Amino acid sequence: MTTHVQQPASRVAIIGGGPAGLMAAEVLAQGGVQVELYDGMPSVGRKFLLAGVGGMNITHSEAKPAFVGRYGARQAEVTELLQDFDADALCVWIHGLGIDTFVGTSGRVFPTDMKAAPLLRAWLKRLRELGVQIHTRHRWLGWDNHGALRIASPTGEHAVHVDATLLALGGGSWARLGSDGTWVPLLQARGVQIAPLQASNCGFDVSAWSPFLRDKFAGAPLKNVSLNLAGAAPRLGECVLTASGIEGSLVYALSADIRETINQHGSATVQLDLLPQTPLSKLQAALSKPRGSQSMAKHLHRQAGIDGVKVALLRELASKDAFNDPVQLAGAIKALPITLIRPRPLDEAISTAGGVPFEQLDTQLMLKALPGTFCAGEMLDWEAPTGGYLLTACFASGRHAALGILDRLKH
Repeated sequence: MTTHVQQPASRVAIIGGGPAGLMAAEVLAQGGVQVELYDGMPSVGRKFLLAGVGGMNITHSEAKPAFVGRYGARQAEVTELLQDFDADALCVWIHGLGIDTFVGTSGRVFPTDMKAAPLLRAWLKRLRELGVQIHTRHRWLGWDNHGALRIASPTGEHAVHVDATLLALGGGSWARLGSDGTWVPLLQARGVQIAPLQASNCGFDVSAWSPFLRDKFAGAPLKNVSLNLAGAAPRLGECVLTASGIEGSLVYALSADIRETINQHGSATVQLDLLPQTPLSKLQAALSKPRGSQSMAKHLHRQAGIDGVKVALLRELASKDAFNDPVQLAGAIKALPITLIRPRPLDEAISTAGGVPFEQLDTQLMLKALPGTFCAGEMLDWEAPTGGYLLTACFASGRHAALGILDRLKH
């Protein structure tokens, strides 16, 4: 009689409990792998939850060519990750968790209740049912001399031996939520080249605002404006005047180009249109009307409909001569130059550029220098604007890496 001995399941460690790590855990567990997930924070998905405050933007509904174009210099690589898990597939997956979605007026896709917590709860329930073991307050410290993972826990340091490892440790922003970039020297010590982490989807500083502008208008929104850089097509939206510069969704959309211009030239000058819906000729005609005894502030309010922070910014940046010449003043309103000198600190950024270059990985996201170790999520060297693009690529990369691990474990 032949006795069949059941082979033990392969064991995989996932380091990091954000969207990429959790998605990889699901795919691996469904593939029959024993999954041990380690996260240094007291609970998983902390950045995911904070990103959902004010409305969980999970992905975007725009057509695929425009969607993949959002990934800039890494469009080709991210397109590969999205091949079999794009925005539509992500929505189907969310619906499978019992969470309905809707498309907002901007094309962004949200859970019906706009919250991240119910989605995360349903997802963690599924992972527990699949047998995924989640270890919180367990921080990865690298490898020991025998190749085992060094894991620091509340009870001390442990050596963890696994068949494969997935690193999904995030970038370098929002360190208080776990994405602190401490993995960079650990990989560099093992011969992995890392592109420097840089702020993305971030605000920028000017050299200095006047005390008046800073003290009275810091935090004021600039609504219904447009912004452009170096003659590129202007983008409509809104931004916020800060104590040191500007930030907000309109700035974030241009942050990669602004940052790279600063890196190359030391500064970047953006053009702010305070009245994008008003043609220059119409504005010139309106401002040319006699103002009589009216103050310039009242004239601008009556003829152009601008006041408050917009007028204060105009006073700050336009030449004194412009206020005596309607043609110059109209030109300043339509193209107010703001010179930006640096991005805000990395830890204030919504996301980061830089990280593990795709050239350091094979097509399955395994590190060429460290066979059996895979990477996914924001620690890879790609970036995208807000609007659901960041999360979509994180989910897709986690799934892609997990499929790569399953393929490796078969051989």
